Amino acid sequence: MTSKLKEKMSAMVLLRPGEPLVLQSRDLPKPGKDQIRIIIEACGVCRTDLHIIDGELTHPKLPLVLGHEIVGRVDALGVGVTNFYLGQRVGVPWLGHSCGHCVYCHTARENLCDSPLFTGYTRDGGYATHTIADASYSFPLPENIAPEYLAPLLCAGLIGWRTLKLAGNVQTIGIYGFGAAAHIVAQVALYKAMRVHAFVRPGDKAAVQFALSLGVTSAQDSNQPPPEFLDAALIFAPVGALVPIALAATKKGGSVICGGIHMSEIPAFDYALLWEERKLLSVANLTRQDAEEFLAFAEKYQFDMRITPYPLLKANEATQDLRAGSVQGVAVLMPQI
Repeated sequence: MTSKLKEKMSAMVLLRPGEPLVLQSRDLPKPGKDQIRIIIEACGVCRTDLHIIDGELTHPKLPLVLGHEIVGRVDALGVGVTNFYLGQRVGVPWLGHSCGHCVYCHTARENLCDSPLFTGYTRDGGYATHTIADASYSFPLPENIAPEYLAPLLCAGLIGWRTLKLAGNVQTIGIYGFGAAAHIVAQVALYKAMRVHAFVRPGDKAAVQFALSLGVTSAQDSNQPPPEFLDAALIFAPVGALVPIALAATKKGGSVICGGIHMSEIPAFDYALLWEERKLLSVANLTRQDAEEFLAFAEKYQFDMRITPYPLLKANEATQDLRAGSVQGVAVLMPQI
């Protein structure tokens, strides 16, 4: 009986968009060539997961195990894996595989790969007790940080890092939508001695206080102008109406960078908001260099992270709380609680 139990895993599975996740028992998968199997310690709940559940990202693998902020320990090694050992703590992000031969992969831009696989979207992810991942898209993680604090770094942290990189060498930034990614990247920006202005959902006084508690320069409703013009605006809320607002708040030659994977329709706006060499950019996925840079930084810098843990069986409750805006910081699934 014990042997058979060990050959099974549990997962919360999306069968069809718009429906609640369901608990399934599955055969324990075996890693293929250049893959590893991971026993999951924690998996962050990301707003991208909501976009998949709601059918706004339209090409999921179904049935699907969501989750792309995975922290766990190597449980089995596939043929050809030499850079990990059994029991090692690793992390798995959103971009889980790239083809290796398109023009983007050949120019260190695998985040734009023509034939990618995405963890928790086009391949099964971390709302489970176990998962399979490519060794080349798995990253060693430190032992001295609790897994629930590491999980948000694998997407919220990485996307925030890449978004800030695209802003360039700036001194004053605005962050629109103060959730998981924002509360991490704000701390990176403050560490780099930037002035940080936070913009929250109008009327959300708790979010204002949350942002101020992290040391931002100011915090206000997103429909209010900043106290000074911005060198760059980072948008993490999936609200297209924020684009013209952010452009109006940005200096000549500044940038507005959309860090999310999905956004509601951007309303028409006067060309004058874009004129004077303002730039409107999007962030697509991440590169392995991004992960290596950010995780090295995160190992040395102690983030003030607000974590709300949920057992795996309460994955539906976690996604509902995130949708309702009742999670300050990050919701994290913990299969072992």
